[in-house]
This record gives sequence, structure tokens and C-alpha cells, in this order.
Amino acid sequence: MTFVVTENCIKCKYTDCVEVCPVDCFHEGPNFLVIDPDECIDCTLCEPECPAEAIFAEDDLPADQMHFLELNAELAKQWPVITERKDPPADAAEWDGKPDKLKYLER
Repeated sequence: MTFVVTENCIKCKYTDCVEVCPVDCFHEGPNFLVIDPDECIDCTLCEPECPAEAIFAEDDLPADQMHFLELNAELAKQWPVITERKDPPADAAEWDGKPDKLKYLER
């Protein structure tokens, strides 16, 4: 099993989760983070650290977020690893909880 970053991370991109990851499985894109499912060890440390509550265990993914499992795997192969916390975007709080953010995902 793996953990999955879902839609609410888009344009929020809080990075609190990356500091607690013991295997550096987070990858950073322009406005979104993903988890490499081949590296994730299912340690559960990242999920409670996400202020946007955008990280789910694969088995707990909401039905409308299932496509993020494949998206995480795809983008983890393209984006660089991130291991240190960064400041979130200035408007992150404004985007937290907004629906239908997939169209804003920058690759």
C-alpha cells in the first residue's frame, strides 16, 4: 500500500509532510506534491502533517480521488525529490478546500 497526495494539495502545496518522510518519497512540481508509490513504505507519518488534509492511504482514497493514485505514480517519475520544508505559496490558504482544482495542476 502507499499514501497518495490528492486534489486539495493543488495550489496549496504545503510541504510539512516532506520533513517527516523517512524515505524521501515526495516529489515536487510547480504547484503540487506527489508521493512515489515505489518508495513509500506506508509509515503513516505524512498524513497527519498535511494542513490541507490532502494525503490519504491508498485504501482510504475517496472514490472521486482514485485517479490521483495513477497521477502520483506518473508525476513522481518526472519531478525532483523534495526533502525539506518550504514556505507555502502566499495564497495557499485561499485555495485550501476549493473544489475542482485539477484543471490548475501545472506539470
